[in-house]
Amino acid sequence: KFIELLRRGTEESRKSAIDCLRNALAPCALDAYPEAYEEFKHVLLAFIFDKDDQTSPVVNEWSERRLFELAGLMTSVLRAHLHAYDPVFAMAIRYLISIHKGFCLRQGISSPITDLTERLLLEERDLPATPQEGLFEAPPFDEVDIQALAHAVELTRQGAVDSLKFAKGDLFQAFQNEICRMRLDITMLDELIHEYCVYRGIVSFAPRMLLVHEPSVSNQPESESTLSADFSLEVRSGSNKLADTDMDSPGTGDASIQSPEAEERHLCGSTVSSHEDCSTSSMYRHKASKILQRNKSRGICDRNKRKRWKGRHEVQVNASMSEEQQVSEISSAVDAGGDKEDTYEIMLAVKELANKGMAAEVVEEINDIDPTFFTENYIFLFQLKRIEFLKLVNLGDYTRALKVASSHLGPLATRDPALLKPLKETLLALLSPNEKFSGESLPFHALSTSLQVAIGRKLGIEEPQLMKIIRATLHTHSEWFKLQMCKDHFEGLLKIDLLKQVDSSLLNDTLSKSLSNDVCSNTCSQGTATSSSKMNEDGSSPAQVSSTGEVAPDEAAILKVMEFLALPRADAIHLLAQYNGNAETVIQQIFA
Repeated sequence: KFIELLRRGTEESRKSAIDCLRNALAPCALDAYPEAYEEFKHVLLAFIFDKDDQTSPVVNEWSERRLFELAGLMTSVLRAHLHAYDPVFAMAIRYLISIHKGFCLRQGISSPITDLTERLLLEERDLPATPQEGLFEAPPFDEVDIQALAHAVELTRQGAVDSLKFAKGDLFQAFQNEICRMRLDITMLDELIHEYCVYRGIVSFAPRMLLVHEPSVSNQPESESTLSADFSLEVRSGSNKLADTDMDSPGTGDASIQSPEAEERHLCGSTVSSHEDCSTSSMYRHKASKILQRNKSRGICDRNKRKRWKGRHEVQVNASMSEEQQVSEISSAVDAGGDKEDTYEIMLAVKELANKGMAAEVVEEINDIDPTFFTENYIFLFQLKRIEFLKLVNLGDYTRALKVASSHLGPLATRDPALLKPLKETLLALLSPNEKFSGESLPFHALSTSLQVAIGRKLGIEEPQLMKIIRATLHTHSEWFKLQMCKDHFEGLLKIDLLKQVDSSLLNDTLSKSLSNDVCSNTCSQGTATSSSKMNEDGSSPAQVSSTGEVAPDEAAILKVMEFLALPRADAIHLLAQYNGNAETVIQQIFA
């Protein structure tokens, strides 16, 4: 406040700065913290050194960047005090990207998503909250917790200890405090989530070029911590509402999703719906019309029930355009987006049919879209016909079930011998006529998701970039903790373990791999050195045997080397393997 009053440069503000100095800053400096009085005396130099003097001893105090650092620090403190952490997704994506970068760097391999991750997760972090003076005498923390925190969020050991002190020994609270200090590019995050929501059919497809954002209040890069001094805490408190937006009700405030009834844009004096059909006919428009007409009676894929994307900031029509230009722009945008919207509708209709287990209808629609699809993707046909078979068995219609098996499942298994095993398992359903197969027990969701990706590519729709990020980072997360020979302490907190779960019920290994063959194909899996070790439930590494027949080091030895030599876990394991698991020998050799 003292510096900002001086920055105004008027005689009145200078007097106010002196009053602030006498009545607020000086009394505070006496007992705020040990270094406060020295900092107080140092800032007095701002009276005689101009703000534009780049060689002055108070150039940092004059820097406007201090405002953003203060905003970040205040947010760190208030977040921890109020337990107002960012949504789980926002924390998880920070953590996964951070591990992904570290893994690729350690393995010396390039990442196919480097451009995305570098832009999304920024290098800057908010300042850490400082533990209160009374906590400096806190009892020693478990070394397992210290090392887990230090390596999870890239802290020094002392930094991890300080963070645990501030959280009063609560490992998960300390982790959340630290992970929320990492800054995301909010504009890019919004774009990634909007793209994903359109792809999944959560929000409607609509051209976005007609709308312009209000000008930014700052020239600083738009991230979670680049905030103006006037409303830093207010903006920050809602900066991640997008990830927690309720998809079933319109959001308020920041990034939100509104229902069509709640949001109509009045342009040029008339209402223009985002779904207005002004485009010319095309092949996909014709096919979409047929598919949507068929599915309307089934209650499938009603585009008018989807939410509209409102965005994080208020949007407005470009006021610089004339009425005629606006009408022309609207028409062009609708024409350009019409065909693409129809391809999305085709893809989403097929996905929803598959998600409801309507296997026969899925085959019909896909054959109408592209008669060659199942020739190239026969695994999907086998899986759909398998579901159709099980549903017929469930209904007691064994004649039709056997006809499906002999007409489709048998020939497909003959074509690919790997399908013989799942075929035999499928036929076993005939021996359990009383066993009912419900939608929950069949892999509808996993199949519909994989089918959507394949059909989307056929229609020229690439999967969202957010899916590519999550797929690649989940893969490297698994590989990273294989190298660490331990379980991730925080994957349950961030629901990463749930992200990795695939509904593979009634799927054998062959089909599971076939339906998820993209999981590793586009990630940095090449050059990955993995361990086949398993982990104990408590996260510790069990006794393992190396390729030379030697037993791997125990957990206490690993932690000891990590602590004394400040090494990553994988490096500590590697050194211990060279010295028969003896931590003292490793430490002596390093210092020798």
